[in-house]
Amino acid sequence: MAYIGDQRDNTAWGGAEVEDYFALLKPRVMSLVIFTAIVGLLIAPGSLHPLLAVTAILCIAIGAGASGALNMWYDADIDAVMSRTVNRPIPAGRITKSEALSFGLVLSAFSVAILGLVTNWVAAGLLAFTIFFYAVIYTMWLKRWTPQNIVIGGAAGAFPPMIGWAAVTGTITIESTVLFLITFLWTPPHFWALALYKKGDYAEAGIPMLPNVAGERVTQNQILIYTLILAAISVAPTLLGFASLAYGIVAAGLGLAFTFYAVRLWQQKESVALKKAARQLFAFSLIYLFVVYLVLLADVSVANFMAGGSA
Repeated sequence: MAYIGDQRDNTAWGGAEVEDYFALLKPRVMSLVIFTAIVGLLIAPGSLHPLLAVTAILCIAIGAGASGALNMWYDADIDAVMSRTVNRPIPAGRITKSEALSFGLVLSAFSVAILGLVTNWVAAGLLAFTIFFYAVIYTMWLKRWTPQNIVIGGAAGAFPPMIGWAAVTGTITIESTVLFLITFLWTPPHFWALALYKKGDYAEAGIPMLPNVAGERVTQNQILIYTLILAAISVAPTLLGFASLAYGIVAAGLGLAFTFYAVRLWQQKESVALKKAARQLFAFSLIYLFVVYLVLLADVSVANFMAGGSA
């Protein structure tokens, strides 16, 4: 089924309406947002009533989903020509662009308003800025105009742990900034690895991803540089004193593993081997971010439990 703008392909319309709207929320991306936001909320000093904490995480998730819906609304033309996105609800003709736009705007307003009312307006303001940054700054501007789109646009995906932290504390601190930086610095090597083995898709869609604009060698160099910086920043929680030495050792080990994959990718010159190495780095990057945040959560939780038991 071809992309038909704001006209629904009625032959595709059936009982999948709920599933199609859920797909607009980019659930796989949302799962990462939810997880990192939970970590930020749980390791922040202080506490929220469990009902308020669950509501805050739900609002952050809905806000992330709203960003996804607005992204799909604007990028329907691009999605229609890329193999990994052609079956999304709009290009497949199951949802119209106007429906996706309305859905995204309503969810955006709802999530920000409720988060502000149940926690504080610092967290709500960060969520509103995140939605704006992803939908407008990244989707409407950076994505189509600069090969640095992922670097700058990655900020949108890095805000959730900071929002979770702010939901508890009402502040932005050095600790929450470090959480932001871990995800922010992880984003370029993660997505540029994807861009290396999906180079043809991005070229066909006219998106100026770094491999298409600057070449594979420059992309390999940039991936290695960002990976090295990420590996250093990931141990900052230990250096700043809000995580233990145990976390620092695990984070350093994960950073070395990430660097191994980045170096192996950097060494490749032949196309098939390069794509294989890029796929492997991309797959490991997913594991890396999850484990870093999981270990940090476990580390801080154990420390808080022991401190409470000895009080």
